[in-house]
Amino acid sequence: MSAAAWLNHALCTDPADRPAAEAAISQLYTELNTPPPEFVWVGSPSAAATVVPPSPPLFSDGPVLFESRLATKISELRNRLPRKQLMTGVGPVVAMIRAAVGTSLGLHWHGQHDIHWVVHVHEPNPWATITRSCGWWWPREQVCVLSERPLVQHTEPGDDRDLRLHCADGPAVAYPDGFTVHAWHGTRVPSWVIDDPTVDRIAAETNVEVRRCAIERIGWDAFIDQAELRPVGRADDPGNPGAELRLYDLPYARWGRPTRLLLAVNGSVERDGTRRRYGLRVPPWFDDPIDAAGWTYGLTGRQYQQLLRRT
Repeated sequence: MSAAAWLNHALCTDPADRPAAEAAISQLYTELNTPPPEFVWVGSPSAAATVVPPSPPLFSDGPVLFESRLATKISELRNRLPRKQLMTGVGPVVAMIRAAVGTSLGLHWHGQHDIHWVVHVHEPNPWATITRSCGWWWPREQVCVLSERPLVQHTEPGDDRDLRLHCADGPAVAYPDGFTVHAWHGTRVPSWVIDDPTVDRIAAETNVEVRRCAIERIGWDAFIDQAELRPVGRADDPGNPGAELRLYDLPYARWGRPTRLLLAVNGSVERDGTRRRYGLRVPPWFDDPIDAAGWTYGLTGRQYQQLLRRT
């Protein structure tokens, strides 16, 4: 099977093939001389938090936990694979879903999102079946909890052949039980950033990255108009030929303290060939955009003018 076909399995939003997943996992239990478990299905990784049995402390006395023995078996299998050929792709997707779940559930595996190593296992094994059949899963001695696959997975190309979550008009990931993850070009954001971004919500947001994403969702020109930003000055950017620096006054009543906004253009080109605009808060005493730009680098305006090019 080609790498593209495997990636299609990773991004599949069809209902899980429960009989196939249960049969493959039962085979793993049998290979470790353990009777097949009771299977419990949940609608999302988040829902697993309420049903996965707690594991004893990792270094407690007693027999080695089943999940630990399974992890050892997997490590032995993966260590036989050529490391430099491991496929990238869905790592950032896994990381963002894990962050959104917001809790640690002990040892678990990612089902369809484990393609980065399963794709390279050519010997007969149940892992390929699991990857093609279900979402995340948590094996324990007597019970195995499995998650359904998402109903929605929206991604775009990221860096180093990775994918990143992004959707401009709804959740980037949505599961059958209602659990969702919203993302803007790979940054996890609250749902309001996508569904209902407003100037007041942006002004109240303390996370700089979330604020940036919300402004980009509205669009800089629309945001400047809706926020009633007063232009202070503009100048050609000496550190970024062909780009312009713009300085705006932020209304005190909405932003809480006197401050100004420097709107600049990123020196690096995005994957689609565009250059992203971004805003930086600067002290209210700056009237010259070049002085304000220099301040963001710890330089004077005169020193900033000597830069050949910034990034």
